[in-house]
Amino acid sequence: MTLIKSISGIRGTIGGNIHENLTPIDAVKFASAYGTWLQQKYPNTSLSVVLGRDARISGAMIQNLVQYTLVGLGIHIIDVGLSTTPTVELMVPKYKAQGGIILTASHNPKQWNALKLLNEEGEFLNANEGKTILDIAESSQFSFADVDSLGKVTLVKNAIEQHVEHVLSLSLVTVDTIRKAGLKVVVDGVNSSGGIAIPKLLDALGVETVKLFCEPNGHFPHNPEPLKEHLTDLSQTVIDEKADLGIVVDPDVDRLAFMSENGEMFGEEYTLVACADYVLSKTPGNTVSNMSSTRALKDITEHHKGTYQASAVGEVNVVELMKKTQAIIGGEGNGGIIYPESHYGRDALVGVALFLSLLAEKKGLVSDLRASYPNYFMSKQKIDLTPNIEADQALEIMANTYRSEKISTIDGVKIDFENQWVHLRKSNTEPIIRVYTEATSQSAATELANRFRNEILSL
Repeated sequence: MTLIKSISGIRGTIGGNIHENLTPIDAVKFASAYGTWLQQKYPNTSLSVVLGRDARISGAMIQNLVQYTLVGLGIHIIDVGLSTTPTVELMVPKYKAQGGIILTASHNPKQWNALKLLNEEGEFLNANEGKTILDIAESSQFSFADVDSLGKVTLVKNAIEQHVEHVLSLSLVTVDTIRKAGLKVVVDGVNSSGGIAIPKLLDALGVETVKLFCEPNGHFPHNPEPLKEHLTDLSQTVIDEKADLGIVVDPDVDRLAFMSENGEMFGEEYTLVACADYVLSKTPGNTVSNMSSTRALKDITEHHKGTYQASAVGEVNVVELMKKTQAIIGGEGNGGIIYPESHYGRDALVGVALFLSLLAEKKGLVSDLRASYPNYFMSKQKIDLTPNIEADQALEIMANTYRSEKISTIDGVKIDFENQWVHLRKSNTEPIIRVYTEATSQSAATELANRFRNEILSL
């Protein structure tokens, strides 16, 4: 059982001992720290925070703890209930709130939950802000409101519908063209809020939808990370239903992957590649992804006469570099689409709408679209951290061992070989070292990942 305190939020497993897991006491402490930070940032201000959650079994419990802790600090709550991460991000500026919290552990299994913290723009906090909140939590110097100054809770029951309308209004989303395409789509909502949001969007786009695991009860029917090995039911259903494609999202709907009409994965790395191809074909410009993402985005960007740059892993790092380079689209190779015309956050609804606009314009098969892009193959492995593995020391040894190669240590260690690369980094959200590789064949990518995994384990 684990509690991970990082600048990207507070994430842990439910139950167990305080300070070791995400217990009620820990949820209250970190909610108090966030609320206190807002009070320090906005003194003498009537504060409000947008609060939403995914469908995890622990979601209602954690929401009540966090919500009424903030109420106890005198902070008003805009409760959007069962929602998605990008929906909460959009609602923060819409309701002129000073912050937002999404209660979700993203792709982690059902025993996990987390507090993901937003600023007044509906964007994730930067490193300094995150550290300040952790310091406040450590000090436990909280001052709660008196009985006449408690916060109030306002329910917003149509936040997802507002999100859908926002997506439909984007300039490159060709609603009429999509409706005329007569598409049939299978949606795997992993029994979380994506089972609500994605079908609503598809219905608004006139797409025939076959729902698979779209009951938001928090009982994930498979590992919620949208990877090929977890999606055998989706693959079979796409084939059985003779659907044009399959769509799968993670529990909080900021990651997106597609499946071709033949039941084969489009590749979560290629979610961003396809959406960027469409956007760049209409509005040329620059792109950004993190350094664990495929080279194919660089290839596509340069094909459209734009400039590509890579950031450290983490949404806040991608967003920072996107703003700096005025990128018109970016994201992460895990299926996260960031489209600034909408907002600076990964948004599966935006990704679906852009992809369907591209597909409707091409009037072809999803498999043909995938075949039109540069063909790279990735292996994504991990090493569970144990007392015998000191992550920072292991990465330092790897950097020194391969110092004659092209190396970046912006985020862990990335080693660029001529026709392949490996990226080794300590996760911010799990007690693991991630081992990501890319090469021109699957066997080469897997072999490279196995090689580096074994090298680290042998240290």
